[in-house]
This record gives sequence, C-alpha cells and structure tokens, in this order.
Amino acid sequence: MVTNIRSSYNGDFSTEKYQEFLSYIYNKYNHKPSFRIGETPVFVSKDLKEKLFAACEEIADVICQDNFKELTVGAVSDGQYVPNEDAHTTFLQMDFGICIDENGELIPQLIEAQGFPSLYFFQHLLAKAYSKYFDIPSNYSHLFGDLDDTAYLALLKKVIVGNSKPENVVLLEIEPSKQTTQIDFLATQDVLGIKVLCVSDLKVDGKDLYYLDDRGERVAVHKIYNRVIFDELVQRDDLKRTFQFTEEVNVEWIGHPNWFFRISKYTLPFLKSQYVPDTFFLEGLEKYPEDLENYVLKPLYSFAGAGVKLHITAKDLDKIEDRKNYILQKKVSYAPLVQTPDIPAKCEIRMLMLWEKEAARPRIINNLARLSKGEMIGVRYNKDKEWVGASVCFFEK
Repeated sequence: MVTNIRSSYNGDFSTEKYQEFLSYIYNKYNHKPSFRIGETPVFVSKDLKEKLFAACEEIADVICQDNFKELTVGAVSDGQYVPNEDAHTTFLQMDFGICIDENGELIPQLIEAQGFPSLYFFQHLLAKAYSKYFDIPSNYSHLFGDLDDTAYLALLKKVIVGNSKPENVVLLEIEPSKQTTQIDFLATQDVLGIKVLCVSDLKVDGKDLYYLDDRGERVAVHKIYNRVIFDELVQRDDLKRTFQFTEEVNVEWIGHPNWFFRISKYTLPFLKSQYVPDTFFLEGLEKYPEDLENYVLKPLYSFAGAGVKLHITAKDLDKIEDRKNYILQKKVSYAPLVQTPDIPAKCEIRMLMLWEKEAARPRIINNLARLSKGEMIGVRYNKDKEWVGASVCFFEK
C-alpha cells in the first residue's frame, strides 16, 4: 500500500529467497504450519496507521466504559460462566478489512473484536523472518510505541508469567499438537519456558490444579494462559477430563475465559463509529434493512467462521429460530490494494493489543495480516493462489 516500497519489494523478490524464508520458519521449531504463509508483508503508511489507531481507540472507549460488563451481561452462554472473572480483559484483538471510502481514501472497517489471545509469538517470529530474508526499510516496524524486540518479549513475559516460576504456568489448549496455531504455542514455550498442555492433561485435587511432568512428578499450576476456544470445547465430548472451566479453582487466569464471550461479535452492535459497519442483533430487529443484500449474517459463536452467510434473503432470516444468537452486519468491501505479480490482494489487519492490570486502557503492541484474492479471507477462498495467506504489517514510524 506504499507504492515505492511495494515496487521495490516485488522487483527484488525471488522464489529462492521465499523458500529460504519458509525453511527458516519451518526449521525454527521443526514444524511446518498447516496454513499458508504469504510471499510478502504489508507496508502501511502513516495515514492508514493513524486511522487504525483512531479506530482502535474509539472501539476501546466502549470496552473501557464502567458499564461494559452490564452491557455484555447476556454474552456469556448459559452454563459456561467461569468464576473469578477479572476487572477487564488481558488480551484484545481488533480485525479490520482495508477498504476505500467514497472519497477514494483508504479506511479500516472493523470485522470483529476479540477478548482472547492471538499469535503474539508467531507474529514476532514471522516479522523477524521477513526482515532477515527481504529488504524491509529501517523506518518501518511491526511493533509499536517504545517496544523493540527485547522490550516486546519482556512485556509478554511480565504479563503471562509475572513473578511465577515458568513451570507453574501452562498454556492450555485442546490437543495443542493438532491445532493450526501450534507454531505459536511452540514459540511461546520457547520464549517463556512454560508448559503447553492439553485440557485433558490438567489434573484436579480439591480446588488445586496440577499436571505430571516428563518424570511423572506432580507440578502445581498457578496460572493458565488460556487458548481454549469454548466453541470448540463444547464439540469435544470425546475428551476425557477432570477439569471443568465452570468450577472454582485456585488459579489465576491470564486471559479470563469470560472475555472470549464479552468481547466478540456480541460487542459489535454497541459500537458506533465511522470505522465500524452497522451491526444489529437479529433478535432486536423490528424490520429487516431494505438493502438486505448488503448485509452478512453471522452466528455470535462459531468455530473457525462456521455458519457465516454472505448472501441472505428475508426468507432465510425468517427461518432462524435461535435469533438471539445471530447478528446482521453490513458487508465490508475489501479493496484489492496489495500489488502482486498477477492480481492485487485484499488485506485484513489485526491489531494485537494488551491490557496490563495496572493500566487504564489497552495498548497496541503488534499486528497480524491476512492476504486474500478470494471472496473472503480464509484458506477455502484462496486455494491454488499465490501471494496470499498469513502475513504481518510493517508500519511507517
């Protein structure tokens, strides 16, 4: 999106360098991710950076309201409330489609907000890999504020591990070795020295939690860096586990599970901004928008984007019985902005944020990008395409 840098990058690109870049990532943890990693990062100008920051701040204003918990009291599904919820989320993500407004200017449009961890460690690895094998201008960075490589990783260690011993902190997932995001777990384990654990391997003794190490020794769990997505957990009746999220235990949640529900698609109808497409709870609509073809139907809670319908009619909506669990969101038209050797790619940018306990507000610390040439962002819309997939943005300082 920065013409001169894009032209230079594309001109210097070679398949050989790209393969070396991929090999570096794959060899780092002896793991090849199942998702496609794009040939290019995204270069973001100061103008678009300022708009993204403004959008994040306007959305954060709502999340920081004193009555936000009251607003989202209906967000946590029945039977899924987890005790000992903290005052605010620790992790916050905001996904924006990059579009063009009526004046021909770039504008970010919110797709979703998430009160849940993202790929904080893999994205840092990815940015370092691009910088190692390709020419990234020195006045561009994937990190924000006063953060350099050392400060960024130290901040994450402070928030996730804190004063605890690393062995008493676990990253919790459902069969982590089978997850698409396993490379981020491996990077997290490498940097922080914490245990990556399947929820079925977490043991309960009264209100205390523990796991068994490689020698079969019992190790107490004091903190859980939670990566379990409830939408997936409820589908896994096959998992034999003694730990239940809804039972009170002596553990500190680093990323309390309730924020997954509170800050989600459920939040979107409460947001009013030029950076947020009009969004409505389906249950609260007295009549459908006249331009229904310009809206997308989304279930509030679904795993990996399941249930999203791009093309809907009034008849489709009338058939939905569980109306309280759906929203209508005005469609966002991603602009094909990133020049590639064949056709331009569309771009979605996730701003990775962190809200420390003592801080008044969350702050942006890193980012994630996805490139697409299909109708939507996602693997199934980009099969057999190049210069698409996972990426990272470098922002002009």
